Amino acid sequence: MVKLQFAVFALVSASFTNVYLTQPILPVLQAEFGVSTVQVSITVSAVILGIVLSNLFFGFLSDRFPIQPIILTGGILVAAAGIYAGLTHDFHHLVGARLMQGLFLPALTTSLAAWLAKTLPSERLSVVMGSYVSATVLGGLGGRLLGGWIHPPLHWRYAFFSAAALILLTTIAALIVLPRKAVREQSTANTSTTFSSLIRRKDLLLIYCCGGGAFLMFSPVFNFLPYRLAGPPFHFPTELITLIYLVYVLGIFLGPIAGQMSNRFGGGTALIGGTCILGLSHLTLLLPSVIAIVLGLLGVCAGFFTIHAVAVGLLNKKLAGGHGKANALYVLFYYAGGWLGITGAGFAFQRNGWHGVVFFVMCFLLVPLTTGIIEYRALRTQARSAPDQFHSL
Repeated sequence: MVKLQFAVFALVSASFTNVYLTQPILPVLQAEFGVSTVQVSITVSAVILGIVLSNLFFGFLSDRFPIQPIILTGGILVAAAGIYAGLTHDFHHLVGARLMQGLFLPALTTSLAAWLAKTLPSERLSVVMGSYVSATVLGGLGGRLLGGWIHPPLHWRYAFFSAAALILLTTIAALIVLPRKAVREQSTANTSTTFSSLIRRKDLLLIYCCGGGAFLMFSPVFNFLPYRLAGPPFHFPTELITLIYLVYVLGIFLGPIAGQMSNRFGGGTALIGGTCILGLSHLTLLLPSVIAIVLGLLGVCAGFFTIHAVAVGLLNKKLAGGHGKANALYVLFYYAGGWLGITGAGFAFQRNGWHGVVFFVMCFLLVPLTTGIIEYRALRTQARSAPDQFHSL
């Protein structure tokens, strides 16, 4: 059990390290390749777009084929694309390599999660999936730190080589540790549920949009943060900009806390609270103060991870079956929101700078807020009807 938990944690962490590898060095890449702000941001959004395009496909494959060849193929191609990204001097080739990484990252993440859901007994699944979620947070942070801290003493290209080596090592470890045979079978409810039936449910569609909207508002802030801190009045070097990304660690602790808040006060109340924190934190980021930036980023992390954790919890509570497909759809909306956010905020930044980015993302606060209000009203309606049902007996 411990070996499996460690293998899952290591592979998922290494996978997510690749997603945000270029984020803290976007100004460096822009200067080296002579491209615009919008163009250089594609080195991040191309990975997210690749995940969006292939996520459901790899979820489909993991239901029908052994997991080992899927992981092996994904690990080799993600690592190879990373090595190519570190070697190329053509910007278009760099973007193509990043897109290739995104297309095959779900072979290491989505496929693994789906395989775990159908393979492990429920008591072991909850423990291993806890490691999976923590790994996504640490991997995202690790990529930012790797890209930002390796650049100054060496070169940003070495970050790609290091990430590729991590992918290969963790892929080999996973192939050795993962059991060859399933421990349990899928339930009838899981196999009979279709993607179309899930997407037609209005309550689930709201949650999908909530997760996508939250990531849409979160990802551009950290994507264009290096430009904000490298310019006036801060003029931070790359190492110091990268250090600011440590606020991301907050996400490791906020998941369980948000779950407790949802259980105590209701998912709707937690979503409304998280949205309010997110909106106020975005406004704080407009202040020309280092303290305001740090507090604003902490608030953005608090608001985002609260919304994200509560949305995932609500999604799975509403399901009687088809959890794997439903969560795959959530991931699809989630990363589609991230891609749209980074792309749209790139044009907003080009037109109005940092203020443009902040006001652009704040336009979407209505999405999780509306979801929270609807969930709050639904909970109150259930509470009112419960006594009536009792008296009618």
